[in-house]
Amino acid sequence: MRLTRIFVGQNLVSGKGVGIPEQAGLHLTRVLRLDAGAPVTLFDGTGGEYAATLERDGKKVWARVGEFTAGERESPLDVTLLQGVARGERMDLIVQKATELGIARIVPVLAERSVVKADAKQRERKREHWQAVAIAACEQCWRNRVPDVSDPRSLGDAIAALAPESARCLLSADGAETLTSFATRSRGKPVVLLIGPEGGTADNEDRYARANGFVACRLGPRILRTETAGLAALATLQAIAGDFA
Repeated sequence: MRLTRIFVGQNLVSGKGVGIPEQAGLHLTRVLRLDAGAPVTLFDGTGGEYAATLERDGKKVWARVGEFTAGERESPLDVTLLQGVARGERMDLIVQKATELGIARIVPVLAERSVVKADAKQRERKREHWQAVAIAACEQCWRNRVPDVSDPRSLGDAIAALAPESARCLLSADGAETLTSFATRSRGKPVVLLIGPEGGTADNEDRYARANGFVACRLGPRILRTETAGLAALATLQAIAGDFA
């Protein structure tokens, strides 16, 4: 039987009881109609997972934590996605599928051509929403470590926070290098992918990225939508230098 996997945002300890997040509890009891004694799998994002047994106390849903398993399903390729913020469900799709494809971290970039604008309060709300999307994707794809989703920020701030030794790729239809070549020569290094929003990166953003170590790489002759480009590039990197081989 395929076990239901649940992320719990606190350290798990075998033999202890732990509360199940409210939304997850409602899904387990009302949608899946699980009752006390049902087996579930818990993970806390620090690696590995725990067998557990569902318990109920009136409306309260919790679990008894059981045996720990140290198995990991993380990619050996450390990739950061600098993603120009896309509208609504497109951004959710990017976060969800990038998580499934093994992304290490996602930095939403408020690019010049981003349709979405946000003040400080809205940025935090969006970050929390996208982080929840990543958590749900981890539950589904059996990852035990949740990729970090940062708050939306400017391109300058996003680049300033990058590791200096990272290999940096700006996906561009007229790139001088193929993504395949970039992936091959970047083996062993953390990789950064920069993807523009719906309207692409502006000329000044393109110049700024190249001045800060980004190499323009092409991925075929066609122009890809923002919700396709990063995912296609990530899958290519995983096939060449990650765990798809």
